[in-house]
Amino acid sequence: MQREIEIKFQVKELRKLGRTLRAAGFRLATPRTHEMNTLYDLPGEILRTRKELLRLRKYGSAWMLTHKSGGKKGRHSSRVELETGISDGAKMDAILRGLGYAPSFRYEKFRAEWTDGKGQVVVDETPIGNFCEIEGKTRWIDGTAKKLGVTPVDYITKNYATLFADWKQATKSPAQEMTFKAVKG
Repeated sequence: MQREIEIKFQVKELRKLGRTLRAAGFRLATPRTHEMNTLYDLPGEILRTRKELLRLRKYGSAWMLTHKSGGKKGRHSSRVELETGISDGAKMDAILRGLGYAPSFRYEKFRAEWTDGKGQVVVDETPIGNFCEIEGKTRWIDGTAKKLGVTPVDYITKNYATLFADWKQATKSPAQEMTFKAVKG
């Protein structure tokens, strides 16, 4: 099984980050693309209690179903990640609901993907701020972070649902989902 190892950090200046990525030898693999994510859970939040995630994602026109489990947090976030492409997101939603799963959280962002051939750096513009994820082997993550001027004290290992919960608490926002419409409303 494939293990996802990553860190996030908050981005203050998107243009500056793009210039820094190019200077560090990265190329833009996927331009800024809209992404909508729906997390699913069983009644009683069984997956959340087990620290698992079941996500249906629409990225541009492509659909992906993902299950994450076995999370470990240290300096980096590390989880087992299983993903597969889906041809029909509406049918997959109906299948999940038919099996007893229900949407538990929705979040959206605009994502651009960068690579140097060894790992991936993604830049996410979310309703609660801009973030960057560095995903790959731990040494590569730390080396890439250093090239980008990011130190381990800047590392974030929380997922977007937790970042949204923290943001809601800090801002006292009534938003129930991390979508541009809900956060602005």
